[in-house]
Amino acid sequence: MSQLSFPGSRAFAQTGRMFALGLDVARMAPRRPFQWREFLGQAWFVASVSLLPSALVSIPFGAVIAMQLGSLTRQLGAQSFTGAAGVLATVQQAAPIVTAMIIAGAGGSAVCADIGSRTIREEIDAMKVLGVSPVQRLIVPRVLAMAFVAVLLNGLVSIVGVAGGYFFNVFLQGGTPGAYLSSFNALAQLPDIYISELKALIFGLVAGVVAAYRGLNPRGGPKGVGDSVNQAVVITFLLLYFVNFVLTTVYLHIVPPKGG
Repeated sequence: MSQLSFPGSRAFAQTGRMFALGLDVARMAPRRPFQWREFLGQAWFVASVSLLPSALVSIPFGAVIAMQLGSLTRQLGAQSFTGAAGVLATVQQAAPIVTAMIIAGAGGSAVCADIGSRTIREEIDAMKVLGVSPVQRLIVPRVLAMAFVAVLLNGLVSIVGVAGGYFFNVFLQGGTPGAYLSSFNALAQLPDIYISELKALIFGLVAGVVAAYRGLNPRGGPKGVGDSVNQAVVITFLLLYFVNFVLTTVYLHIVPPKGG
């Protein structure tokens, strides 16, 4: 078979194989036996390395959003909407993005390094020779574990970010607690939380598939594993912003604003 030679052909081929791996994960996830021990172990590991960084990063995110929006609403004479704007920005946008970045940087890099080291030691090839599917045995529990932890961490990041925004707005910018909370209650709705958790779930799945794919395809021995880890994090960040744009656009067209 002749090799594709047009510009970007390699990138398209890599994207296709990565998408095929994602389909394999979706196809094999319901199959028995499910690797519960592997799933729980990976979920605990990803949570342990992501919990504290997520909480610490969410505080300045919430603070920056609150201070920027507080300054803007004062200029426009709309201080009463600072709470709603800050909370909605944190829940809908900042929390899923922070969660995905931490999951990809901490958990995804570890998963990629683990799978990559198994690949260069030819453990993956040995599993195939023995008739054991490495996707079902190793990839599926890791991808699902990252998605599961991402959903849980997203709730934590949302709470910490909103609390940080409330603190900075009320205590540092002179806002009133009543106006902050009442504006949020007036404009926020349950679908805002649903889209936030859906984003976190999809971001976790994407980070897991990308990390697994790069781990299965290292180049150049141990050095290639390190390069694959860096590539997995960068690719995940690029996909993160694209998927976030698509989901946000669809959500804003489907779900009408509260009171609209």
